[in-house]
Formats: sequence, structure tokens, C-alpha cells
Amino acid sequence: MAPKYSNKLNNKLVIVVGGSSGIGYAVAEASLEGGANVVIASRTQKNIDAAIASLTEAYPDSAKRIRGHPCNLVDTDAESDVIKLFDFATNNGAIKIDHIVDTAAADGPTVGDLASATVDTFLDSYRARCLGSAVLAKYALKYMLSSSSSSITMTSGILVRRPMKGMSPRIAASSAKEGLARTFAVDLAPIRVNVVSPGAIMTPLLVKMFDRFGEGLRENMRGSTLLGEIGQPEDIAESYLCSMKNRFMTGQVVQCDGGFLVKN
Repeated sequence: MAPKYSNKLNNKLVIVVGGSSGIGYAVAEASLEGGANVVIASRTQKNIDAAIASLTEAYPDSAKRIRGHPCNLVDTDAESDVIKLFDFATNNGAIKIDHIVDTAAADGPTVGDLASATVDTFLDSYRARCLGSAVLAKYALKYMLSSSSSSITMTSGILVRRPMKGMSPRIAASSAKEGLARTFAVDLAPIRVNVVSPGAIMTPLLVKMFDRFGEGLRENMRGSTLLGEIGQPEDIAESYLCSMKNRFMTGQVVQCDGGFLVKN
């Protein structure tokens, strides 16, 4: 009898946008371990090459199943970039995409006093954290198999439910993304659309925050969870795997925060 649970990603085509580092890299790695054919998308070819080299070194027998293509969801040419990415991944439409995971984010958090924020501050945050996901979903219909076995998984953040002072542009964009996901779940059905909402995960973006605000922030984040820990990318990657594998889940927000919401 063939395995019912352990090989659900075997030979599936998975695109991970933002897959060159942090959470996205962990999702790409986990998908590769699950037997998927993985395409990493990132803004620069340099980052893609580094990620592929790292994965190839770790999984030499899987080297043929990992590829990469640049895609900038923040740029004005985002639609063109997405089309090029999808054409590359599918060999110009010869095969179908099974799963799209979007973990892409801006280079750093939008933090500052609300009084000093401009309209462009909010628009830039929306463009960086929300608009790209909308473009991915727009073109998904053409390139994905229209089935409940197919999925799109976006990324928001725990601050949507526990806002932090000075981060309204970023939080507003993440909130909008959760609303978009629920709407896209209706628009794209039977393709499934979900959102993963991470808590504090040790990624390059979080390290930048620690560098900016000091070690006190690190200790505060660690102490704010029931587990007394900051999550690792491989922890949160399991939530994305669940979204891809669970054919009966759509329009949902998956919380993974180490018990932050329960404690606070």
C-alpha cells in the first residue's frame, strides 16, 4: 500500500516566493525533503544562486529538483515578473503548478511615529506586503491545476492581532492580506488559499530588528511566548506544509506563535 501521508508533495511543483532565506528557505527545504520539484523566487539572482547552492550541498541527490528564477513583487513590473516566473516554472505551460507559497517581505519593518508617516509610507508597505500576493493569485488560474489538491499560501503576522506601537503601515498591509486570502479562496475555488501568521521567528528580518532595537527586544519576544522561545524557520515551515497538504482547508489563517496570543 502506498503511503497516504508522507508523500503528498512527491513530484509536485512548488513555487516558493521569497525562498532564498528565512521562512521561505525553510519551506523550500521542507518541500524538497518531501519529494517536490521546487522553484525558488527572489528579487536577485545572487540570492537565488546562494540558496540553490546551499540546498544542493545539503541534498545532493535532489539537485535536479531545485531551480530558481528572479521575481520582484515590489517593482512596477511585478506582473511581468510573475508571468516570467510561472512560464519558467511550468516550461511555458507544459506542466501545472501544484502549490504557490508567498513568504516575500520588505527588507525591513515599517516602524515609526504615526505622525511622521506619509501616504507613501502606507502605500509602500501595502505594495511590499500585499500587492505582490494579489498579482500571484491573479495569474494562478492560468498556470495551476483547478483542484483542491492545489494551493496558494500567503504570509501575514501575529501583530495583526496584537498590534505594536509604530507599526501601523505594516500591520495594515498584513491585515489586508488576510482579507484578500479569504476572498481569493472564494474566487479561485477549488484551488485553496490560506495564510500563515507567524509569531517571532528567527529570520534575517528579525535579526535586523534586534540590531536596531537591542537585545532587550529579543528577551521581550522570548518571554512573551508560553514556550519561552523564539521560533525557528523549520518550525513555521510545518504550517506551510499543512496548508499545502490538507485538501480540506481553505480561507483560513494558521497561527504559529509559540503561545503568544494565549499568554497575552
